[in-house]
Amino acid sequence: MASDPTTNPPPPDTNDHAEVRLAKLKQIEALGVDPWGQRFDGHQPIAGIRELPCEPFDDANPGPKVRAAGRVVGRRKMGKVYFLDLADQTGKVQVMLGSKQIGDLGWKVAELLDLGDLVGIDGEFGKTKMGEPTIRGKELTFLTKSLEPHPTGYYGMSDEEYRLRHRYLDLIYTPDTLRRAHQRVKLLRTLRNYLDDKGYLEVETPTLHAIAGGAAARPFPTHHNALDIPLYLRIALELPLKRLLVGGIEKVYEIGRVFRNEGISRRHNPEFTMLELYHAYGDLFTMMDLTEGIFVACVNAIGNSRTLSYGERQIDFSQPWPRVKYADVFKQTTGVDLFDRDGVKAKAVSLKIPLELKSQESAAFSASETAPQVATTAPKEHDVLVHELFEHCVEPELAKSDKPTFVYDYPAALCPLTKRKRDTPELAERFELYVAGMELANAYTELNDPITQEATFRRQLTGLSAEDSMAKMDEDFVRALRHGMPPAGGLGIGIDRLVMLLTNTTTIRDVILFPLLRQE
Repeated sequence: MASDPTTNPPPPDTNDHAEVRLAKLKQIEALGVDPWGQRFDGHQPIAGIRELPCEPFDDANPGPKVRAAGRVVGRRKMGKVYFLDLADQTGKVQVMLGSKQIGDLGWKVAELLDLGDLVGIDGEFGKTKMGEPTIRGKELTFLTKSLEPHPTGYYGMSDEEYRLRHRYLDLIYTPDTLRRAHQRVKLLRTLRNYLDDKGYLEVETPTLHAIAGGAAARPFPTHHNALDIPLYLRIALELPLKRLLVGGIEKVYEIGRVFRNEGISRRHNPEFTMLELYHAYGDLFTMMDLTEGIFVACVNAIGNSRTLSYGERQIDFSQPWPRVKYADVFKQTTGVDLFDRDGVKAKAVSLKIPLELKSQESAAFSASETAPQVATTAPKEHDVLVHELFEHCVEPELAKSDKPTFVYDYPAALCPLTKRKRDTPELAERFELYVAGMELANAYTELNDPITQEATFRRQLTGLSAEDSMAKMDEDFVRALRHGMPPAGGLGIGIDRLVMLLTNTTTIRDVILFPLLRQE
């Protein structure tokens, strides 16, 4: 008795080179078969086929009739039978093509199949003698010829760089990549449904901005030829949405692409997706409650438990979540009071954190191997040192928590668009949400005082280098504030990091279908 190829497959076919595939294309055409296919209606998802009753093949009692379409991702021959692995976006199934069942023309076409070809199959569903669910083909329809070699085997995409540069192949041969793509769409749908149900209005605001505002980030400049004006890809969604608050849209949100001309890492891509929303007459605590609700809704959309795995850890999303003040967790971790300037400097020195900061101009020169090294430095502001200590000492401790944690009441100097606390003006009404060591959400009680906002903008522009000359004060935004923006809470969530967390993914490049890569 012949062994079942599912459990004891013969060596895989050679994955023919492009020249051989072109020759096969001509042979297919010579048979009178269209190698680029036609409409193929009525095919069923492979996942649905696999759920049908599945009994051993019996000519006297045929199994369910099925029609499938997909890509050949495996191909084996045993005598007068071909076994294919056929995959679509829902799954994979074995197909058995016997020369007697599919006829002379069908067999000739089967002989010319390569990995990557797209075919349609009509047949019956059942089990082989070894119990493998299989479509026994009665008719083979050729749908598209693949002219380029494919990775050999269903799991032939182990090289990360190759996967990222050939995402279309990655989606075919790496099931987790396709799964994450579907889960991302599901999460975005969940976000929108949740916010819509809460009465928030989704809007679209311009991607091209005359002034790069709303965040401390370097933009991508461009130029509009007809108007002959410089423009920038947006670095934040914030300022247009606040204009809508002024205009009377009291609960507003946008999910959109943001572009920052900065570094690439496992958690950063220059082009990424943000959710920003604003809630008139709310504050940062309004945003805390909303954030918990958003995350729990997303966790529920992914699975049946409020505990999710991330790496080797279990994150418990059950409410309520810890809420800790920046100053308290800072002192607890560093042993230094937030406002103790000498103590902060001494702690920084003990951790070998530099007390001086190179200017943007000096940093730009240093990035060039041929340019002269210009030693232009300036003492770091107290709040800059404080936050560097926070990143060095506090964030690693937050990463150990098995619960999402809100850290709130940040140093005001770090939050130019945020309302200050009335009883402690050195602090601002801002929080950041930390989960598994990642900062995933950022929220504020928004600054709606136009006089203070204008003064803050002007301080930010003082002393900027020529390299930062693209930064300008958004006078129209200040003018909008002067017309009266209601007190409001604002929230930003990085969608890519959220998807990373909820799909247990360690690099942002695996949750963005086409991340930015260095050119080959």
